[in-house]
Amino acid sequence: MLEEKKPKSWLKSVSAFANGLGGSLFFGVDNNGVVKGLNDVQHVCETISSKIRDYMDPLPEVEMIPLTIDSLGVLQVKVSSGNYTPYYYVGDGQRIAFVRIGDESIPATAEQMVRLVLKGSNKTYDSLVTDYKAEDNTFIILANEFKKRTTQDWNKKFLVSFGLVTGADTLSNAGALFADDCPLWQSRLYCTRWDGKDKSDAINDAEFTGNILMLLREAMNFVKANTRKGWEKLPNGRKNKPEYAERAVLEAMVNHFIHRDYTVMGGEVHLDIYDDRLTVTSPGGMYNGMLIQNLDIDDVSSERRNPILANVMAQLNYMEKRGSGLTRICNETKALEGYTDELKPMFKSTPTQFQTIIFASPTDINVGDHVGDVSEIKLSDRQQVILNLIKDTPSISAKQMSEILSVSQRTIERDLSALKEKGVLKREGKDNDGVWIINVG
Repeated sequence: MLEEKKPKSWLKSVSAFANGLGGSLFFGVDNNGVVKGLNDVQHVCETISSKIRDYMDPLPEVEMIPLTIDSLGVLQVKVSSGNYTPYYYVGDGQRIAFVRIGDESIPATAEQMVRLVLKGSNKTYDSLVTDYKAEDNTFIILANEFKKRTTQDWNKKFLVSFGLVTGADTLSNAGALFADDCPLWQSRLYCTRWDGKDKSDAINDAEFTGNILMLLREAMNFVKANTRKGWEKLPNGRKNKPEYAERAVLEAMVNHFIHRDYTVMGGEVHLDIYDDRLTVTSPGGMYNGMLIQNLDIDDVSSERRNPILANVMAQLNYMEKRGSGLTRICNETKALEGYTDELKPMFKSTPTQFQTIIFASPTDINVGDHVGDVSEIKLSDRQQVILNLIKDTPSISAKQMSEILSVSQRTIERDLSALKEKGVLKREGKDNDGVWIINVG
């Protein structure tokens, strides 16, 4: 029945549907789905229209559809997904925007309100203008990455054409994310290598904050340093058989950094490595509000929460301008030797987060750290560069290496500690006048 004296009880669902994917309310049907019928469908229809005009702002797009089921009158109130969010219920001295979570309509949180306002103003988070001045920021990491991946010279004009700097010479949020000293503290990455198949004891962990390209690089270094690389003996050498397809992992990390919801101030991207799988989790569900596990991956269109970020990463050849990254993750994993259907990547989402799960391929042939040769020990790209620096200058300090590699001293010290734990490196002498010794077997 229609609760005429308590319109908020059902108008909150009208608000939630308009603020989300749309939906329908059925009057004349009880909570168990049993058709009870309405005595006067026309009266109910007119009353609903009146209450919506009186208590909703702005007015949502609603269609009244009279139905006859088992000779009983039922009214379907079909609410379309709105373009002018947020849609508020205004009454009882309140002004509340509702959102749909599961089968409930609840008041929107502060973060959800930000997203609704952005949607209603046809803006995205990465396009918003900040107070950060372009002249106070540098983009050396972006420029170097552009030249490395495109073989083209970097031009400062790209900052404006890419949407990173505005005409007033201030940074957009996208520009802040690509700045060398990214000031957005929610741009963070947590990495953990767990001992076993669940979150029990951590073998290794690291936390990074800042530039999106730096986070991507650190994520890939962490994966390389914390996963096994099986190998098979051949007549003239050996053949590497990694646990994960590197391109699949890279695609997953790129997707999560691009499509995550940066309006979630207390959220970050999590990279968790277990004995049998690798998972990446980030704030924000599917941009269209749907659940990925209910969809066919091949039919998922590429809808971008942060189109400027996506465009810049496409310019850097980190992603294709068309198609779904989820399909590419599956295809790259499928191409890995030893692939079976059980290893097909999985994708899960809720209204507040998205997760990618990539399963480890079998590495039962000569698997493990081979201690007879440094070349057999798993090293990240940066750790290999550190060893090269030490070969040239055995007395080099962590601070000097951090300046050369443009990373923090803490990061270098973490790598040095890892190299010592692997038996690759040791220190002789005191900190001030000692030297590094590389163990070559």
